[in-house]
Amino acid sequence: MKGRIQIETISSIVLKDNPLGDPRRRELPVYLPPSYGTARGRRYPVLYYLPGFTGTSRGAINHSPWKENIAERFDRLIVEGKAHEALLVIVDGFTAYGGSQYLNSTATGRYADFVVYEVVGYIDDKHATVRHPEGRAVFGKSSGGFGALTLAMRHAEVFGHCASHSGDMGFEAGYGTDMYKFVTALGRYGGSPKRFVEEFLKSRTKDGFDHGAISLIAMSACYSPNEKSAMGFDLPCDPHTGELIPAVWKRWQTHDPIHAVAKHAGALRRLKTLWFDAGTKDEFNLHLGARRLSNALKAFRIHHTHEEHAFGHFDMNERLDKSLPLLASRCRRIG
Repeated sequence: MKGRIQIETISSIVLKDNPLGDPRRRELPVYLPPSYGTARGRRYPVLYYLPGFTGTSRGAINHSPWKENIAERFDRLIVEGKAHEALLVIVDGFTAYGGSQYLNSTATGRYADFVVYEVVGYIDDKHATVRHPEGRAVFGKSSGGFGALTLAMRHAEVFGHCASHSGDMGFEAGYGTDMYKFVTALGRYGGSPKRFVEEFLKSRTKDGFDHGAISLIAMSACYSPNEKSAMGFDLPCDPHTGELIPAVWKRWQTHDPIHAVAKHAGALRRLKTLWFDAGTKDEFNLHLGARRLSNALKAFRIHHTHEEHAFGHFDMNERLDKSLPLLASRCRRIG
């Protein structure tokens, strides 16, 4: 690499004593571009990357001789002259359930506040950054793509640019099958959601648990927390039949980016960059959600770029060759 990776550690105040007992100390890998520190007074834009469900910040920079991690990819793009220099910060929003969706929840913790206030503030204090929204971008894939869209529309005063790869949206299409997988998986636990959660949390290896069932638990903790519930959250479906529970599902839909457009239209219009894509072979039907999001944005005359590609959900890392240069260029040009 021509640039370098510096591992920062942040001790979060807002994650202290979180409900799942997850670590408050989080590692923040920071990619510093080749010229960083060579020119007095120069400030750099910052791209904040949010890993997807079950992803961690350290995992995003794991080295493989056969595959680029995100920092290596950005470094190559800069060296090849395809991307402008910027800092790349990788955020850790992992929880015992596999992910936080980068939301504040009484069932998981204050992960939105962690990103928006603590991480951004820490990076601005520690590094030579462009310290206004036009110099900051937030982006990610899958759950990270959902987080990017959600944080950008709720905090346009912090992030001026947003990119989402296969972000969670169109919840009925994306999470629908997870509900049925969850109900089926409960058969091994006497039909008890509480027992399923207890067994999952205490298990040293998670290989024996259905991914869709785990996802439903994690999303319930993020989208429908309930401090009065025995599990700390409400399920969106009947654990015996899989039928939707309308009142809970309505709470989920308020988080769906498609439904959130109307509430946050003003903030979305303030974004300098709003770009998202999805593959037509997406295994979670997120390309359908992306189409619906584009339609919702058009209805409110919100400028955006929506692209489709021929990949699925798990084989589209090369699409970062589109978003990284775009965000670095837009932050640099405007910031």
